[in-house]
Amino acid sequence: MNKCGVKTLWADGKPVLNGWLSIGNSLTAEVVAAQGYDSITIDMQHGIIDYASAVTMLQAIRSSGVTPIVRVPWLDPAMIMQALDTGAYGIICPMINTREQAEQLVSYTRYPPHGTRSFGPTRALFSAGDNYAAEANDEVFCLAMIETAEAMSNLEEIAATPGLDGLYIGPADLTISVTNGRLPPGFDRQEEEMLEVIDKILKAAHSAGIRACLHCGSPEYAANAITQGFNLTTLLNDVRLLAGASAASVSQTRARLSEQSGS
Repeated sequence: MNKCGVKTLWADGKPVLNGWLSIGNSLTAEVVAAQGYDSITIDMQHGIIDYASAVTMLQAIRSSGVTPIVRVPWLDPAMIMQALDTGAYGIICPMINTREQAEQLVSYTRYPPHGTRSFGPTRALFSAGDNYAAEANDEVFCLAMIETAEAMSNLEEIAATPGLDGLYIGPADLTISVTNGRLPPGFDRQEEEMLEVIDKILKAAHSAGIRACLHCGSPEYAANAITQGFNLTTLLNDVRLLAGASAASVSQTRARLSEQSGS
C-alpha cells in the first residue's frame, strides 16, 4: 500500500499544509492539488459536494501525489467507510463532543480487530496500492473536530481515545459555542479568551501524544500556528481563493483605468 504522506511528514517532525475544496468539481480539485499542498481536504459537510462528485475529485487529486482527506458530513459510519473505500487516507469528522463519539470515529476507520470498518475498498484497492487490507489500519488517520463547549468539557478524555490521530479545531463553531454567541464566527481568532481555548486544545493533543490541527483564514495565521506547535494548518478554501483573486483582479484593473484617465 502507498504510504500516507501526512503520516510520513508527522513522523519526520514536519508540519502539514492542507488545502480545502468546497466546490464539487474535478478540474478545480486538479488545479488546487497541483499547487504544492501536502494534503487536500474535500469538504462534504459544508461544501457543495455529493458522493459522486467526491469520487471524481479524488481521482483528479491522485496525479499530484498529495494526501487526500475527506471531511464527512457527520459521525456516520456509512459515509466514513464510503470515503475511505473511495480512496481517502484521512477523515475529519465534525462535532465530536464526547469520548464515546471519538471511539466510534476510530472504530469506523479501522478494520477488525481495531475497529468495525466493513471491507469493500472498491477504488482504494487501485488508488492506494497493493496489500490494502493488511496495511490500511496503519496508513489511514482520523481527526476529531473540537468545536463546541461540550467538547471542551470532555477535551482530555477525547484526546486520550486510543487510535485517534489528532484534534482538529473548527474555530468558527468553537467561538460561537464557548462564548454562547457573544462573539461572531470566523477564523484567525485574536481574542485573548479564544487564544486560551485554542492553546488548551493544542496542549491537550500533544499531552495525549496526538496531533493538533487548526483551520486558518490566512497564510500569516497558519504560519504562526505552526510556529506555536500545530502539526497541520488548513489554508483558505477554493471558494475564498477564487473570490479573493477575482476581487483583486477587478480592483487593480479599475485602479489602473482610473490612473490612465486622470480621474
